[in-house]
Amino acid sequence: GTAGGGMSSPPATGGRGAGAAALGGSLLSPQTLAGDPNLTLLHTRDEELAKAEIGVLATILAVATVGNVGVLLAMYRLRKKMSRMHLFILHLGLTDLGVALFQVLPQMIWEVTYRFLGPDPLCRAVKYLQVLSMFASTYMLIMMTLDRYMAVCHPLHTLQQPSRQAYVMIGATWLLSCLLSLPQIFIFSLREVRQGSGVLDCWADFRYPWGARAYITWTTLCIFILPVSILTVCYSLICYEICKNLKGKTQSGAPSSGGPTAAPSRVSSVRTISRAKIRTVKMTFVIVVAYVACWAPFFSMQMWSVWDEDAPDDESTNVAFTITMLLASLSSCCNPWIYMFFSGHLLQDAARCLSCWGGPRPGLRRQASTGSLCSRKTTILSHSHHTSPASLPLHGGSAKDFCPPS
Repeated sequence: GTAGGGMSSPPATGGRGAGAAALGGSLLSPQTLAGDPNLTLLHTRDEELAKAEIGVLATILAVATVGNVGVLLAMYRLRKKMSRMHLFILHLGLTDLGVALFQVLPQMIWEVTYRFLGPDPLCRAVKYLQVLSMFASTYMLIMMTLDRYMAVCHPLHTLQQPSRQAYVMIGATWLLSCLLSLPQIFIFSLREVRQGSGVLDCWADFRYPWGARAYITWTTLCIFILPVSILTVCYSLICYEICKNLKGKTQSGAPSSGGPTAAPSRVSSVRTISRAKIRTVKMTFVIVVAYVACWAPFFSMQMWSVWDEDAPDDESTNVAFTITMLLASLSSCCNPWIYMFFSGHLLQDAARCLSCWGGPRPGLRRQASTGSLCSRKTTILSHSHHTSPASLPLHGGSAKDFCPPS
């Protein structure tokens, strides 16, 4: 077939245009990451590096798929009692599963085949879905954080049509992600790696020398710098509000404020709420740190490759790109396991859901479904992302509706 898919202008040269192609779905063959494709060897690559990369990608794919499917199964078990937090966890699990299936899996197959084997429409679709999963996963995390900020810092606002507000935020996330990913369809195409060579690959085509630099910078701002700034501000305000709230409750629970018999109960209640909130803050902090740790090296490498004219184009650069690319892929498998670490019942609920599908006896199924509803309802909220039993009641209830956190 013909190369270029209707985009016949040559790629950017001299400005590390093909190096910017790595951003095109965040994942692209390392042989195209470090320099102009016209200078890239047509039929050679570091096979040992490729084998190692394929092995790591396969491991990431397996861990991310198992973890996120487990989260989705746990949410399926809670489908009849789904709260705002459950909705965000459900859709964040979907976006992270999308990263595994639409970003990591195509990249692994691409590494096996070395060149992209498929028609031009498939090339564009793969690159679109790769970046779509990145945008959706990142922005869903932002929306979840904003929702937790509103719940902790402005609890009265969350009582007004809470489910509708959550659905609007989730829908806006998916719509915005779809729109912001559209440039991928026009930038990437199936074209010759060198004019007249007859060797085709799915590569980026920037019509102007500054195109790669502008696209890398814009995407870094949208997917990393701006989200991290929003997350940092929101979590800072949440921590400030929680500390202020705990300080006030501790002072109000002093023995001098009530009778001698009432004081121990109030202090115990304050301590319980404090432990639950601290657990929530710890989990959200771990999620943010994992997100930054996974993506910071990758985007730093991308920005360096397009802004530093003296950046080397050699084998060490390929290795560095590969390592940062694989590290970025870990983000999709971190979140579900962080949820399960801080909320052990997520894993148990997923296992119970699988056992139910396996066909247990009716009596056992009835007993499982009518068991400790309070425990099942509140475990995820009291241990999960950004949620506090005292300030974030389930379905508009009060703090009394919650079981004490274990």
